[in-house]
Amino acid sequence: MHEPSERDEHRFDPEIDAAKALLNRMRKLAEERGETRVDAARMEKVRKRKASRRGFAAEKPESAEGAIRDPRAIGDVVSRLSKARGWNTQVAVGSVLGRWAEIIGADNAKHCQPESFEDTVVVMRCDTTARAAQMRLMSHDILKKFDAELGPGIVTVLKVLGPNAPSWRHGMRSVAGRGPRDTYG
Repeated sequence: MHEPSERDEHRFDPEIDAAKALLNRMRKLAEERGETRVDAARMEKVRKRKASRRGFAAEKPESAEGAIRDPRAIGDVVSRLSKARGWNTQVAVGSVLGRWAEIIGADNAKHCQPESFEDTVVVMRCDTTARAAQMRLMSHDILKKFDAELGPGIVTVLKVLGPNAPSWRHGMRSVAGRGPRDTYG
């Protein structure tokens, strides 16, 4: 018959905490693999020391949520990464184009499309000259919406273009005259 070993004696002992026993067993296995145990308090001191050497004040978490190893929302991680890499402008460009209807309004978005976004200038083309004139008059309010939605300084100029119309100038010379006028839109 099977002789009870020391290990079997502790297996069913209610005095032994199962979670603590498992933790100790995992620690022992990690030590056997050559992994060293990292003390969280010691790591915090090392991080503060490195931050002070770089000339930065050590960041202190405002709450328990801000600890270094705590899980964070993916949006926070992405925004922090884009800020650290200097991608804020490129992200803002994608945000302007992706949220165009939300920013300028659904009715305006049906008639006006963004053409380009370079530096801080958004170029938009409207399908009628009347809509283009209206958007030029509203440009100050639209720029305020851009500042509120994307942050200040991302979009500073809104250039509004009318519809594409054919050129009536043929040949090398042309006469300055009244021409056919704008009947396109």
